[in-house]
Amino acid sequence: MLQTNPFLLFNGNCAEAMSFYKNCFGGELTIIKLGETPMSDAMPKEQHSKVAHSRLKSQGIEISATDWLHPTRRFNLGNSIAIGLRGTSYEELKAVFDKLAEGADKDLLDELKNMPFGIYGHLADKYGIHWFFTSEK
Repeated sequence: MLQTNPFLLFNGNCAEAMSFYKNCFGGELTIIKLGETPMSDAMPKEQHSKVAHSRLKSQGIEISATDWLHPTRRFNLGNSIAIGLRGTSYEELKAVFDKLAEGADKDLLDELKNMPFGIYGHLADKYGIHWFFTSEK
């Protein structure tokens, strides 16, 4: 079953912000730093303390977030909020991903792939809306 939730992007202060939201809403907070993942080998050491993935779950609230990690795309307030689409399988997410990818900006498309925290993918659809696709590990 697909679910949507806010997906927030931060400019290096994701762990601090998500801890603040946990303080506000309670619940369970998961934070995975880039240095704790296999992706760290491909990224500069100064990026390793940044958050690769975080999620806060509290009652009916679920917020996912990450620090800005892309080497060529630039962070700005206009692209720091997106829609997260959480699924239970690659096939379920891929069906929607492919539909939303029609006419999407190819420079902002990250194909679905398995990551340490589960499936991940991203695209900006033809209307400029950013979508992050995730699943449980």
